[in-house]
Amino acid sequence: MSFGRTLATTGRVLAQIGHDPRTIGLLLVVPSLLIGLMSWLFVDTPVFEKVGPAMLALFPFVIMFLVTSITTLRERRSGTLERLLTMPLDKADFILGYTLAFGLLAILQAGIAVGFSIWVCGLTIEGSVWLLLAVALADAVLGTTLGLLASAFARTEFQVVQFMPIFVFPQVLLGGVFLPRDQLPDVLHAISDWLPLSHAIDALNAVATDSEGAGYIGGKLLIIAAYAIGAVILGSITLRRKTP
Repeated sequence: MSFGRTLATTGRVLAQIGHDPRTIGLLLVVPSLLIGLMSWLFVDTPVFEKVGPAMLALFPFVIMFLVTSITTLRERRSGTLERLLTMPLDKADFILGYTLAFGLLAILQAGIAVGFSIWVCGLTIEGSVWLLLAVALADAVLGTTLGLLASAFARTEFQVVQFMPIFVFPQVLLGGVFLPRDQLPDVLHAISDWLPLSHAIDALNAVATDSEGAGYIGGKLLIIAAYAIGAVILGSITLRRKTP
């Protein structure tokens, strides 16, 4: 693995995305629009104050998962990955390059979504806004790494969508979006403890209400980071040169 080759891959991916305004809009604008829709839907009710932090975890996570997995899959289906790997570029360089590229986009996405939620939608944050931004960023990067992992197993874009019920939907249902996790049945609560999105939502809710200390938030960030690193490692191991 070479840091220089990883950065070269990062630059190539960013250049490609820079020439695709639809992808840029999907990554940077759509999460904020969806959060704004939720705010408008529950205007003059306390609902958005309760679910707003979870939306900061949910929408960026899902969109980063979809865009990253489909973009990576297209590299393999088009033969680009196979050609690249004939050069001095290994799978780890490729995966890390993509992770860095979409991680940089995740920084922009998280900043826009957090700023829009607070200053446009009026989401009340009792804790540190910077800490909220850090958790939102970690959540978006998590979606990126899980998308990279999913792309290693998919053969078509449709199969990527089929992976949504495996990688995304259980995390949404059990993560505390619809019902606080402490109110889930014991078995489902135990399962949710093993789902990374649950910890992102817990951390965002804790920051929004200022109900937990920095140690608690830091612990959640470490859990999210561990899942993200594990997805990168597993993705680099299982990534195929091309799609048969």
